[in-house]
Amino acid sequence: MLRTREAIKARIHPRTLYVMWKAGVVEQISRGVYRLADLPPLSNPDLVAVAKRIPDGVICLISALAYHEITTQIPHEVHIALAEDSRPPRLDYPPLRIFWFRGSAFTEGIESHSIDNVPVRIYCPEKTLADCFKYRNKIGLDIAMEALRLYRHRKGFNVDKVMHYARICRVGKVMRPYVEGVL
Repeated sequence: MLRTREAIKARIHPRTLYVMWKAGVVEQISRGVYRLADLPPLSNPDLVAVAKRIPDGVICLISALAYHEITTQIPHEVHIALAEDSRPPRLDYPPLRIFWFRGSAFTEGIESHSIDNVPVRIYCPEKTLADCFKYRNKIGLDIAMEALRLYRHRKGFNVDKVMHYARICRVGKVMRPYVEGVL
């Protein structure tokens, strides 16, 4: 994976990159993001493109649920968390839905996963569940409940960790009855 900015730093002229793209040597993943065309297909091209174009962002909510396989939803856009003081990104593809987080609600629970040899920052499953309850009016309570039920049946189910992140996201009192009901 190579961004145009990285190519310029490596003394590759953008015109050369364009000629390589036209010749089919490289393929364009997103605006300004390229990879060799003869490599095997990407397992998750949307998350890889977002991670390369928005390195300060964190994959969250339904996109994170889908990555952790604790939802039946198919995300139609990449949900990304940005710090409150960040500039909004300009990205043509894939479609984004931006959520603004502040303080420890943004910094806690971030994991770095390697998808197709690209580091992608994604919230851990427990933090994602707390975020789903925090944004239940925007994504739907049914999605948050389904994720909680599916998470409950996982091997590493940890109620204390879920409630820790619920307190950080200030939804501890909201989540408690749902968590108790699922147990």
